[in-house]
Amino acid sequence: VQLQASGGGLVQAGGSLRLSCAASGRLFSSHSFAWFRQAPGKERRFVAGISVGATTHYADSVEGRFTISRDNDKNTVYLQMNSLKPEDTAVYFCAADRSLRVMVRQTSYNYWGQGTEVTVSS
Repeated sequence: VQLQASGGGLVQAGGSLRLSCAASGRLFSSHSFAWFRQAPGKERRFVAGISVGATTHYADSVEGRFTISRDNDKNTVYLQMNSLKPEDTAVYFCAADRSLRVMVRQTSYNYWGQGTEVTVSS
């Protein structure tokens, strides 16, 4: 599975962005996906994940503001980000693994996209 993340950019606090993660290769529907983010000088952290069965899980810091979804027909995973805050500024990475459920540890994922940068100005 190869992953291509896009949709990042510069937005004012309170604004919205939608990130996309397009996957190539076979068996998209049998993989779980997640978004992680890495702020400057900080570790990469779990943001949101979606399982094979479309069960979702979110980090506390984004719960209620971000929504992850998947379109198995388009082989794409989305992260809708609303009410953005300056602390959401980071490079966002999508990840995939052939597992049935969402995992929050980055070491659990075998496939990674290249990252897309999100900057939220105050």
